[in-house]
Formats: sequence, C-alpha cells, structure tokens
Amino acid sequence: MKRIFLNAFAIASIGLAITGCKNNNNEAEVAEAKEAATAQAEAMEFSVDTAASVIEWVGEKPTGAHTGTIQVANGTFKANDSIIESGTFVIDMQSIEVTDLEGDEKANLEAHLKGTVEGKEGDFFKVQEFPKATFEVTGITEEEGQSMLQGNLTIKEETKNIAFPVNISQDGETIQITSEEFTIDRTKWNVNYGSKSVFDGLGDKFINDDVKLKINLKAKKA
Repeated sequence: MKRIFLNAFAIASIGLAITGCKNNNNEAEVAEAKEAATAQAEAMEFSVDTAASVIEWVGEKPTGAHTGTIQVANGTFKANDSIIESGTFVIDMQSIEVTDLEGDEKANLEAHLKGTVEGKEGDFFKVQEFPKATFEVTGITEEEGQSMLQGNLTIKEETKNIAFPVNISQDGETIQITSEEFTIDRTKWNVNYGSKSVFDGLGDKFINDDVKLKINLKAKKA
C-alpha cells in the first residue's frame, strides 16, 4: 500500500483519479491513480478514531433505495493546523451493513453485497477475497470556496482517483473530516451486478450505477 498523506489541501482520490465533480449531484469524475501526497516534516500525525468514524451509503433502483454503513478499520493523517497534508484510511468491506431492512431481508442483502452467498460471490464486493478497500490522499484543491479532497480509491484491487467536497475542522488535538454527499460510478471498480450500462435486457430490473456516499472521519493526535 502506498504512503497516505494529505499534502496541504491536495488530497487525491478514492480509487478514481480525478479532481472534480461532474454536476450538481456531486458525481465524482474518474481518472487514473495519482501519486500519494507527502507531508512536511513539521506536520503532526493523527490517528483515525474508528469508533467515531463511518461511511454512509445509498444504493438505488427503479423500485426504491437501500441505505447502509461501512466501518473504517484504521487510518492516519498528517496535518498542519487544520490543513491536511497527507493520509490514508482502510475501509472494512466485511462490515457492510444495511440500515433500512430488518431480519432475514437485512441479512440476505448484506450477504449478497458481501459475496457470501454461494454462486453469487462476485456480484458485488467479494469480501472474502477483497476484505479491505483503501483511500489514499493525493491532494486538496479549492473550488469556488469549497475544499475538494482528492485521493486514490482502491476497491477489489481496482484503483481510481476521485475528488469530493469536504469540510475540515480542528478542535484541539482532534480533526474532523466530513464530506458532502457525493456519488461514484461503481462499475469503475468492476462492481457490475444489475448495471444496465454493462448488461443488456435488464428492463426495469437494474440497479443504478451511481452509489451515494458520505464520509465522516474523526482523527486524534497520535
């Protein structure tokens, strides 16, 4: 895994190499992976508080939507004041949870997403083979007063660079990174199940390619 440091407002992608959002829906553009950012020597190191950090997701299809969360396994950042100069975090794909269902429906969808259903292992995230995803900071830019965090996102060993809007604040020895809601096209990471852009003849039985994400990270001085 590459170094993961956020170079003063230059954070690079979550596996989608890009530096912008395509439209008012904050749809992240996809580009090739970029070089990881590096921090200055005087930057302080922060460790992600995994108990206080979470990724929220929404997946949609013609008949409705499902919501859920994914946990952050670990991560570190380097920052000067509230300016992140480098960093990375590891996403625990085995922690995928569905929050809008209960009982067997909840368990069945979680199993399908994780790939623990026999014969359907590769439909979505195949977590037994790919238990972790990573986000590695490549930079931060400023667009019309909005900070855009850029980084390399790796899912199922596919890495792309993306950028998404974030708010970064520091309170003493704690840094909070909260993204605006943004979307990524899951097919860019070979998550193709139910995609009408990949498969023909699905009619209205398709699942939207775009997945909505909202990232909430809290990190404490190491």
